[in-house]
Amino acid sequence: MKRNHLAILIAAVFVIAQCTSCTKKLDLKPTNDITAEDVYKTPAGYKQSLAKVYAAFALTGNQGGTGQPDIPSQIINDEGNSDFLRMYWNLQELTTDEGAWSWQNDAGIQGLHEMSWSSINPIINGLYYRSFFQITLANNFISQASDANLKSKGFGSADVTDIQKYRAEARFLRAYQYWVLMDLFANVPFVTDKDQIGTTIPKQIKRTDLFNYIESELKALETELVPARGNEYGRADQAAAWALLARMYLNAEVYTGSARYTDAITYCNKILNAGYSLHPDYTQLMLADNNLNTDEFIFTINYDGTHTQNWGGTTYLVHGPAGVPGKISGSSGSWSGLRLTQNFIALFPDYSGNTDHRAQFYTTGQNLIMNDLYTSTDGFSTIKFRNVQRDGSPAPNADPAGNWSDIDFPLFRLGEVYLTYAEAVLRGGSGGDPATALSYVNLVRERAFAGNPSAGDITAGELTTDFILDERGRELYYEAVRRTDLIRFNKFTTANYLWAWKGGVRSGTSAADKYNIYPLPTTDLSSNPNLVQNTGY
Repeated sequence: MKRNHLAILIAAVFVIAQCTSCTKKLDLKPTNDITAEDVYKTPAGYKQSLAKVYAAFALTGNQGGTGQPDIPSQIINDEGNSDFLRMYWNLQELTTDEGAWSWQNDAGIQGLHEMSWSSINPIINGLYYRSFFQITLANNFISQASDANLKSKGFGSADVTDIQKYRAEARFLRAYQYWVLMDLFANVPFVTDKDQIGTTIPKQIKRTDLFNYIESELKALETELVPARGNEYGRADQAAAWALLARMYLNAEVYTGSARYTDAITYCNKILNAGYSLHPDYTQLMLADNNLNTDEFIFTINYDGTHTQNWGGTTYLVHGPAGVPGKISGSSGSWSGLRLTQNFIALFPDYSGNTDHRAQFYTTGQNLIMNDLYTSTDGFSTIKFRNVQRDGSPAPNADPAGNWSDIDFPLFRLGEVYLTYAEAVLRGGSGGDPATALSYVNLVRERAFAGNPSAGDITAGELTTDFILDERGRELYYEAVRRTDLIRFNKFTTANYLWAWKGGVRSGTSAADKYNIYPLPTTDLSSNPNLVQNTGY
């Protein structure tokens, strides 16, 4: 029986209880504490507050409590769209060949796939403010957990050591959110725990300088975080920091103009030597009991059908795919929204799923060709995310109405690391070798071709960077990396790769280079004279 190792109860304040090895999610309960002095007077209070920093990934709306700042009103354009993952996913997927959404009247949807968004787009603005909200929570916790503050509390040495580990986790979560902002917005306001809220106006940091800051933070955390695979499920450890560094270094040329492929290999190797392995069945990666996939998952956002009830997160990825019956998705039914372009489907020579099991497409009643961007039957959908357990039984924490998802979302997993290693080797990085790169790609493919694994193997001559991009599409689709990948390959806005309705044209067309970066919200520009809008907006 599955219990929650990171179960997040919707509440104004959160408490993390000590978890046993068979539990899944952060165990949180409400309190009515409202001041920092009260909350941080005990070691348990520190763990409560760390829970809130994590919970901001999976909860929506105004969370209040613990003496920490509330979510800015600017991001709550719609409760269902204010979840971090749903907004981030939309910006990473709906702008690419992997995603279209049928509800054109949803705020912010029109213009995403067509690459015609502006600085007042609610989804773009919502993600921007959501990330800064999570940074604010992290900054507050880090400040309260400073060595000076801990010394003044008179805690025992064991409690101090624990809280210092919590502080390292909060620093990682802050670094992750700054990476999101750097990747999507480039040059953003910059605040840390050293800045007093409300007393100074944040200055804008250049993308290269932000890269250097995140890099320095993550490297410092290598010795401060819990060793790889040593923390509770869903909490950051050294491997999470290594995975973020590897992803950053793979994209460093986009961010800074300087390639860092050798460094990407270095941090892939750290993960590869940490005891992870590919989960044997690809079709089990995104099911309701995927908390069992600790062999492959490095860091996750955890969802629970009882305790994290919102219309974003993996609930969105279960209900969203067009036409999928509830008996298949493990839900109350389809919202008839999410679809894939025919160009993405073409990455699979056999899209039936009989050969490559990653081709988890739903085709009944769906047209292959996306003749209309907003017609729910145009474009296949996917059943990659299903709110059932691997044995087909209902989700462990399924609600009676079938609304909410129990599926955790892996922000980092080993399959991506294998492909990052291979790409970095192909691009000239040292510290790896072509034979090992080929072996890692073939491991990924052999799992996908379960039943006939040798059919998935490729030769050294077939392993090219373009093959890697296609393989990342096949392996990682709907995992919120596609936009970043296409930009790295110079195929996002250019005519080098076209897909249906790219640029607002049925057959696809190029778009202005400015769309490689999102605009800063006009509300922030008007309130902060230190900010300069990104070029072209």
